[in-house]
Amino acid sequence: MSMFHSVKRFLLIDIIKGMALTLSYMFRRRVTINYPFEKGPIGPRFRGEHALRRYPNGEERCIACKLCEAICPAQAITIEAEPREDGSRRTTRYDIDMIKCIYCGLCQEACPVDAIVEGPNFEYATLTREELYYNKDKLLANGDRWEPEIAANLAKEAPYR
Repeated sequence: MSMFHSVKRFLLIDIIKGMALTLSYMFRRRVTINYPFEKGPIGPRFRGEHALRRYPNGEERCIACKLCEAICPAQAITIEAEPREDGSRRTTRYDIDMIKCIYCGLCQEACPVDAIVEGPNFEYATLTREELYYNKDKLLANGDRWEPEIAANLAKEAPYR
């Protein structure tokens, strides 16, 4: 047998091994996902878009203690508050500049009533900078939209808090 025939034989064996490897991967479960249509799992401690939560009776949770504003290292949170007739304090203005926010989660950790949370939403790209200035209404709408997932994530995280 000549040297040419032995090289040809090894190449043929390599081609067959490569085809066998390709066929074996064809029948395995896919690893990649079709992103905009399929989403991967998100952990319960994921820090995404901010949201203000409400109590089950519809009253907003924020008691205007301003701890989140004080602890924010980026100074992205602005709160104004005034007392109500019943003596409790509630916010009249709650703004977050999402451009400044560094998503550290300190605001969520500082809140004694779990009013401000970073929710599971990571898809909030905008066309203008002004859309990234969140006011109280936008934050409450986010909380209403994501409340079931936020509550479930907080329940999963509760033993570690």
